[in-house]
Amino acid sequence: MRVIAVASQKGGSGKTTLSGHLAVQAEAAGHGPVALIDTDPQGSLAAWWNARAADTPAFARTTLADLPDDLEALRAAGVGLVVIDTPPAITSAIGEVIRVADFIVIPTRPSPHDLRAVGATVQLVRRCDKPLVFVVNDATPRARITSEAAIALSQHGTVAPVTIHHRTDFASSMIDGRTVIEIKPDSRSALEIKALWEYLYARLKDEVVDMPFHVHDAAATEDTGRIAAAKAAAPARPAPAAPTLVRPQRPKPVAQPVAPPPVAPPPAMALPAADEAVMRALEAMEEAVSRQPPPELPEEREVRLDLPRPVAPPPAIEPDAVAAVVPGNRPAGRGLFRGFGRRVMGN
Repeated sequence: MRVIAVASQKGGSGKTTLSGHLAVQAEAAGHGPVALIDTDPQGSLAAWWNARAADTPAFARTTLADLPDDLEALRAAGVGLVVIDTPPAITSAIGEVIRVADFIVIPTRPSPHDLRAVGATVQLVRRCDKPLVFVVNDATPRARITSEAAIALSQHGTVAPVTIHHRTDFASSMIDGRTVIEIKPDSRSALEIKALWEYLYARLKDEVVDMPFHVHDAAATEDTGRIAAAKAAAPARPAPAAPTLVRPQRPKPVAQPVAPPPVAPPPAMALPAADEAVMRALEAMEEAVSRQPPPELPEEREVRLDLPRPVAPPPAIEPDAVAAVVPGNRPAGRGLFRGFGRRVMGN
């Protein structure tokens, strides 16, 4: 029985997804029976297996204390391969798993943060004297940083010649407990998993692998060609030492600006004797004025205005009275010419 541990200090490197896909592909390739063990407290691999309808691969529930005994029980039961998922941290759990594993797979995303975090995992694997292989996982197709990450990892260990690229079908296929191999067996993602397991299985049997890179993915072929060309051009180097973690330097304290010293006021100028006498006289006047009580204000008085009384309008004159006053409007036979008319008419 062979035991593979998928370990990485960095979270989000794809350990759980890769563990499930490798176990399913190993079972499909006839390299089983295969059993899964989840040592991650989050239990993502166990939740995926509980949602799975197929009976294979099997799942073994155990603890770190019982892990060696349970592995012997699985061996006695005829299990051919055990894939163990580990938590994303350098803890005692990872150390116990690496000690009982036969082969360590370290998935690494092609990013500066993942490359910096891989050092602690490599040191732990080397202390346990276990073989390891890096798998460039979740890579962007045809990205230059993918090949650069593979070259950087090759200085500290073996890099798998198959790159697992970033595609949504890896995550979507695991929603209902399946894998991309079962949903889309002819897709590029499925072909990458098949080629990767073929390489890992040959390494488990200590066979020299000379893969022709038959993965039907132009991006993977291009990245592999770049790695091979870089290795051929690079001079021979001694066995690399374990990578060391580089701690970021603390920023230097910024010097605070120094406040300028206070400027002393100019000394008072001496005044002539005559000006001093005038100033003293003004000060004496101000002091005398300030001592005087405020002047009393006159009492308020009520002011009355004697306005002329309004004149009554004249009485209205009737029309008959007006006619009697105006000359020429007197009635005939009345007035001063009464007798005069008679005398004229008598003549």
